[in-house]
Order: sequence, then C-alpha cells, then structure tokens
Amino acid sequence: MRLDQRLIAEMIRPGTRVLDVGSGDGALIDHLYRNRDCDARGIEIDMRAVTQSIAHGLPVMHGDADHDLANYPDNSFDYVVLQRTLQAVEKPREVLRQMLRIGRFAIVSFPNFGHWQLRLKLLTTGRMPNTIVWNTPWYETPNIHPCTIRDFFALCAEEHYVVQEWMAVDEDGERAPWRRSRRFANLFGEQALFLLRRA
Repeated sequence: MRLDQRLIAEMIRPGTRVLDVGSGDGALIDHLYRNRDCDARGIEIDMRAVTQSIAHGLPVMHGDADHDLANYPDNSFDYVVLQRTLQAVEKPREVLRQMLRIGRFAIVSFPNFGHWQLRLKLLTTGRMPNTIVWNTPWYETPNIHPCTIRDFFALCAEEHYVVQEWMAVDEDGERAPWRRSRRFANLFGEQALFLLRRA
C-alpha cells in the first residue's frame, strides 16, 4: 500500500464499517478486511479498477463521489475515506458534507499544493510543476481543485468540522517533525491526512 493508505489504516478502529470513496485497486479495502476485521467496501469511478477489485473478491461498485454519495442513508458507516481524490472531485465541499452525513468520521488525504518545491518551480519556471504526486501535465490532470493544508484547515473551520487528527508527511514515508506547526507543515509536507468529525 501507499504511505497515505498505511496511515489511513492506522486511523481506523478494528471491526468498524468503512466506505472507501475512490478506492482505486482496492488495496486499502483488502488490508482493512484482512488485518483489521473491518466491513470495508468501496466506490470507484474507473471501471477498470472496479473490475480489478471485483476480480480479487473485493466489494467495490462503480460510482462517483460527486453524485453517488447522496444515495447512502445517514450514518451508514463509521468511517468514510477519500484518499487522494479531494482535488479531483467537482464539488469538494459538498463531497465532505456527504461523507460526514453518511459516516461518523471522514478521513481525507490529499497532495499539498503549498509544498515549497511546487512553489519554487512555479516561481522559477512560470509553468505548472510536476512532481511524484503531481505527475501529469496540466492539460491532462484530473486535479481540478488543488489545495494546501492551510486551505483545508480554513474549509474545516468554515464548515465547523472538528479535526480529530492531522499530519503532514513526505513521499518517503517520514512523518513531518513540524506536525504541530500548520505554517511549516504547509511549506514542507508533500501530502496531508485529516481525520474529521461533525461538531
């Protein structure tokens, strides 16, 4: 599993109900089922990934975060996970609202567009930067709503979400030592993870 998936798995209590929105190849679902005794299922927009997940016996259905979360009843899950997908949905604010309507907790991971390397590349080249996380040209990227860690904290404050836990990490797997400082995390964290609940 990717680093953010391993950290997400650590945030989820064993034996709980989990919906993974944008589940990709189903690696997180498989891990939660096998190692944490969770009732984990997923929805994924990429039909090829859905087919691959189903072929491995994983309960994944074809769906879209922007439209299909509204079909789930209130409080259907303990955790609703959105891994590296927030920046690719059409309406991030509404997706978060739906996640916290159908789940007690929401776990969100996203690449931090405030990272110093991205800022420097944009400043020095005047072009949209490419990194390991942001690795497609601007005209092909699914990332339509890039945000920073500070942006996400501001959105949580506007929506009155309680941030239970958060961390900034780099792609090599190191948790940022500046975790307690939002300013430094925003500058040096390559990706962020948030565990949220309703106030």
